[in-house]
Amino acid sequence: MRVQATVSPTSGRRSYTLLDDQHRPIGPVEMFLCHLEALDCSPNTIKAYAHDLRDFFGWLQAGRDWRCLQLIDVGDWVSWLRRPPELRRAGVPVFPTVSTALTERTLERKLATVAAFYTFHARHDPAVILSLTHWVSGRTGHSQHQPFLAHAATGGHRRQIKVRGQLHHRPQVIDRADLRLLLTACQHLRDRFLFTTLFETGMRAGEVLGLRHRDLVIAKNLVRIEPRHNANQARVKGWKARTVPVNPHLFTLYADYMDEEYAAVDSDYVFVNLWGGRSGAAMTYATLRSLVLRLRAATGLAEFTPHQLRHTYATDLIRRGTDWAVVQQLLGHASIQSTLGIYGHLTAEDAREALITSGWFDRSWINLTTADHSTSTVTADPLPTPNQE
Repeated sequence: MRVQATVSPTSGRRSYTLLDDQHRPIGPVEMFLCHLEALDCSPNTIKAYAHDLRDFFGWLQAGRDWRCLQLIDVGDWVSWLRRPPELRRAGVPVFPTVSTALTERTLERKLATVAAFYTFHARHDPAVILSLTHWVSGRTGHSQHQPFLAHAATGGHRRQIKVRGQLHHRPQVIDRADLRLLLTACQHLRDRFLFTTLFETGMRAGEVLGLRHRDLVIAKNLVRIEPRHNANQARVKGWKARTVPVNPHLFTLYADYMDEEYAAVDSDYVFVNLWGGRSGAAMTYATLRSLVLRLRAATGLAEFTPHQLRHTYATDLIRRGTDWAVVQQLLGHASIQSTLGIYGHLTAEDAREALITSGWFDRSWINLTTADHSTSTVTADPLPTPNQE
């Protein structure tokens, strides 16, 4: 099985499908992916779903019918995914000391994909009865009765299978010295302006690649992030518009870029090809990735990704005391819970700063002990002096 990229003959939009060993689309997967495309999901999202379902239907090839699976079978699939790829079809046990092939986070994503796949098919195919989610109502009590308007009640769907042991890693940020190193390593004003824009606005890579000149409101020091279909497949996540205030110096870089490199190029896009590919065409994800790989080699920052600049922007805002609701709006998160879930983990340094700000370290333990003595008849042994053993 393999994931195949497709292009719509009418809209020209890119999508993906899953082909079997005879190079034919797999019907139930094709229906689900077409449904996602109709909902205007990002091509990258559809691609991720296709790869996850490739793993699922690859496991099903051992004589299983996807319509007849039970919950316990899905657990077996997760166990199969944990095995190294070369041992998945060997039919031999794997010792606990063998490291898992996939991270817990990846396993959670694949489970979410399969859950969405079954939810879609269960709505119009009575033969599909497996569900990886169950309704949890907001009502109290132990009744299992589900009222007629349960879907409108407070509550939600909860997954019945969860991967245990998943660690929530802190978002990776980049310090000022490394940021200066990256910007210095940029050989062109376009690239320096691109990474500075990511750092100053917290934009995602797809959002910055879709920027148009009219999105830069120079008179008011604003950058507008507008959802639209772009020729380079760049997208605004969640199709949610927002406006971000920026420092005026960002537009100084923009003016330099326009004067010295953009020049006579005729394009609506801010970031375009100037030295490779079709001149004036909007930069693509692949072009940005090539640029990142060159910067990694030039600076030695092997783990650098453009998304780290977004994390740095958000972390700086939070450390400076910006209200969480404001951070949510600037980042374009669907809810404040999303912001808290990503950036709510304090480092030891952050915790120390919070304790200093709150005045905790102004309290002296000896003063507390003295205060206790003033209200108690119990006499404590004196603290030893440094020369006492």
